[in-house]
Amino acid sequence: MSGPSGTGKSYFVEGLAAAAIESDMRVAWFTLETLTQTIGKANVDGSVARTIARICGVDLIIVDDIGMLPAGQDAAEAFYRVIDAAYERRSIAVTRNIHPSGFDTIMPKTLATATVDRLLHHAHLVLTKGDSHRLAEALAGKGVLPLT
Repeated sequence: MSGPSGTGKSYFVEGLAAAAIESDMRVAWFTLETLTQTIGKANVDGSVARTIARICGVDLIIVDDIGMLPAGQDAAEAFYRVIDAAYERRSIAVTRNIHPSGFDTIMPKTLATATVDRLLHHAHLVLTKGDSHRLAEALAGKGVLPLT
């Protein structure tokens, strides 16, 4: 899923995750930062392959909010490793603020190209548009309790 902030991408994949869990499927949820931390810890103790296999042992892998911040080399490598290992084996849902064609603006071009190639093959690309629902609610004063 790709689109501007506040247009329902994370909300939508939360619904996918809930439906998967209700169907007795296993789900792993990461942000790019938590995925990078998980793979980074495994790198230290030499358990990267085992950690990636554990992640890919679930039925649905979700990586939320790609593109919020530039991805360094470690993040790009962690993301690629999981996408490559899960490719054609597991369902993957990714939310991002940038179109997949722009991944090379947040990660090294070689890794971006290889990652997007695997992500988009067999993919259902959902593009959201519009203004942020959160911002619209905030500007309308909804969901805000006055201080007393």
